[in-house]
Amino acid sequence: MRKRAALIALALSLAGCGAAHAPTGGGGGPRGDQRASADPQAAQGGSKRAGALRLHPQVVEPVAGQVPTTPLGTDSLPVGDPSAHAPPLSVVRRELRMEMVAVRRSSASYIDPLRYVTFWGRTDQGVDADMPVGAPILAPCEIKILAIIPDWYLGQPLVYFELLVGPDAGRVQYVAEEITDIARPGSILQRGEVIARYAARGTGIEYGWSTPDGVTLAVATGGYEEGQITPAGRMMRAWLNSLGANAGPNY
Repeated sequence: MRKRAALIALALSLAGCGAAHAPTGGGGGPRGDQRASADPQAAQGGSKRAGALRLHPQVVEPVAGQVPTTPLGTDSLPVGDPSAHAPPLSVVRRELRMEMVAVRRSSASYIDPLRYVTFWGRTDQGVDADMPVGAPILAPCEIKILAIIPDWYLGQPLVYFELLVGPDAGRVQYVAEEITDIARPGSILQRGEVIARYAARGTGIEYGWSTPDGVTLAVATGGYEEGQITPAGRMMRAWLNSLGANAGPNY
């Protein structure tokens, strides 16, 4: 019933609510997705493992990537942040298009952006996963951070970014939910640099494909219902597996 209510909320919110980046400090940057609604239950982004929030007591200091600007585990945009507001979808679309770079496909290779995953979750709009607190989500190649939605799901953010090189150059990806220390919008990251870090609390992360219109590819190519395995999600899991992520099969 909660998910059905979410779908109704999404339909109402598309008239004027959406998601865009927030010019905030420790977390400003894109989950190339999505939520075209400020409603945390909106169907475009519901995180998946709807249950008690999990705590991850361990902290890691990976070799790859850069040092975070704030202590590991510090939530710049914590779950339930009352100051987080999703802007209208029209604003998201305009800002994403303004930030995107005209690029050409190339033979450049990618690295696994989720090399510190400890548990692979289900396939839905994208791919769900858990990581140790503080573990980085890495830039798979040179990327540009396009925008951040501060309140995408249950007060958790989403960050969109454009791949600037390789066979998927010009495409938009996103990572969302249990993330913090997000790179700022407009910044260019090199391969292996840190897009965001796994936060101390939340609903796990989702990593997937987006459109330049601020909507997840899953929603844009046929719609999405909570828990549904989508072609876009399958595509992302296959993409991650091609990079050696060992993300397993779709379920």
